[in-house]
Amino acid sequence: MQDQIEKLPRLAKDKHNENKSFFKKLKKKPPKQLDYLMQELHVDEFEHTDCLECANCCKTTGPLFTDKDIQRISKHFKLKEQKFIETYLKIDEENDYVLQSVPCIFLGTDNYCSIYEVRPKACREFPHTDRKKFHQISNLTLNNVAICPAAYNIVEEMKKRIKI
Repeated sequence: MQDQIEKLPRLAKDKHNENKSFFKKLKKKPPKQLDYLMQELHVDEFEHTDCLECANCCKTTGPLFTDKDIQRISKHFKLKEQKFIETYLKIDEENDYVLQSVPCIFLGTDNYCSIYEVRPKACREFPHTDRKKFHQISNLTLNNVAICPAAYNIVEEMKKRIKI
């Protein structure tokens, strides 16, 4: 798995223009069954992909924290929301709350998340490949294929199945 993770940025970069063109066409004319196909591809991929072997998303990027995430996680820690924000978060250039640093402070050496049950929505939904109206998140997906081996594999399979 580590070998695949190390090769992923280069593979994603090599496929970037191809993927960008594919998603541009997909956005213009999404197939009627796109969401069903994406759900199928997502389920198939995660039948043999174990995120605990990878955790590259937690090691290299940080999620956005919504107000609900902050409320839920600060309650979990029995902290006032402002104290949680001051301790763990910062505001990025898009005015969103994000982690102060990566890798994620909540990621253990065993790749387990110490706040898994209350983790942010962005973490629960990552890599977003089973999301409804998938064609609307092409920019996010273009970024995620460079981070997540499963997202990369799903997009490659998607391109084989959808002829545009």
